[in-house]
Amino acid sequence: MSNPVDNSGAPESVDGTVDNHQRTPPRETFWDRLHEVLKNDMLALLGMVIIVLFIFTSLFAPFLIPYEPDTSYESHQGPLTNSETYDGETGFHLFGTDSLGQDVFTQVIYGTRISLLVAAATVLVGFGIGTTIGLIAGFYGGWVDDLLMRIIDFLWAFPALILAIGIIAYLGSPGVINVIIAISVAFIDDFARIVRGEVLSIREEEYIMASNALGMGKSRIMIREMLPNAVAPIIVQATLLIPIAIIAEAGLSFLGIGVGVQTPTWGQMIGQGRNFIGSSWWISVFPGFAIMAVALAFNMFGDGLRDAFDIQQTEQTR
Repeated sequence: MSNPVDNSGAPESVDGTVDNHQRTPPRETFWDRLHEVLKNDMLALLGMVIIVLFIFTSLFAPFLIPYEPDTSYESHQGPLTNSETYDGETGFHLFGTDSLGQDVFTQVIYGTRISLLVAAATVLVGFGIGTTIGLIAGFYGGWVDDLLMRIIDFLWAFPALILAIGIIAYLGSPGVINVIIAISVAFIDDFARIVRGEVLSIREEEYIMASNALGMGKSRIMIREMLPNAVAPIIVQATLLIPIAIIAEAGLSFLGIGVGVQTPTWGQMIGQGRNFIGSSWWISVFPGFAIMAVALAFNMFGDGLRDAFDIQQTEQTR
């Protein structure tokens, strides 16, 4: 006679019989946690909305501007005023005109494209190089770790803006590419330290040891096994570094060594209007507000991403 099967833990159906096909609750994904965080954190949701608006503005800038960027009207016209070009064309200026007679609102819209482009490219370059260094240093350890981290310590010892100025001076001339290189070098240490710490914490995990025992290649272990498990803090760090990159680009443009005088960026506009801040404050104030808005938005959204990746904290807030 066979032993009876204990089905006491299985749910019963409506007619009293035991249902042996107990369903396993679905595993919560990152997108579920992010949705939960955005639903409960209005600041993170507001930050995401502002970021989307700025990205939309940068993508469709040619269709959103009222005038061509190089069209000159009467200079130093205040916000909500009308002025004429040399050809007698009348224009309404929501944010006024700058010292060259160009529409400030148009310049701010176009400045969104360059500022976000420089920030995104800077973080991507720093992410790629820093993540590679962190993976190799944490995986191999020993003298490789010591050598690579001493290079990172050397970069970390310099203030980011000073290091960027030195790199641009070495490269010889300002420009979009040189600014991206200069700022991204200053971000390499941030990503390298985070990835190295994550790799050191998961290097002795059982699935990594099993991969080594199965003869999986080292590069495959780093890319297929370690990197996906270390990506959460990297993404959060990237969202927090984008506003820093925007501010760094603005600082370089303010000093006159940014992407160039002919390229409209928020920092270049602030630098152009600093000599007229007493009489024509709008030239510097409106791009300054744009920098402040996007910096706050990325920081608020970054905090929400950090909460979404932190499973324990997400569960505690429910």
